[in-house]
Amino acid sequence: MEYDFTRSVVPLVAIVAIAAVALTSVMTPSTVFMMVLPSMIIFSIVAYFFGMKHGEFRASP
Repeated sequence: MEYDFTRSVVPLVAIVAIAAVALTSVMTPSTVFMMVLPSMIIFSIVAYFFGMKHGEFRASP
């Protein structure tokens, strides 16, 4: 199965969105949307980049 940008980013966005909404039941929404959500987005971008580079490294002969 070939992964393209859309197939790999949509589940990541869904996970971050569900986690942010779920955290609003525990924390105040202003804290979640101003502090937690931006850090989750930045971490997911960094993890996606490192995962993509690691996959390219593993796929190269």
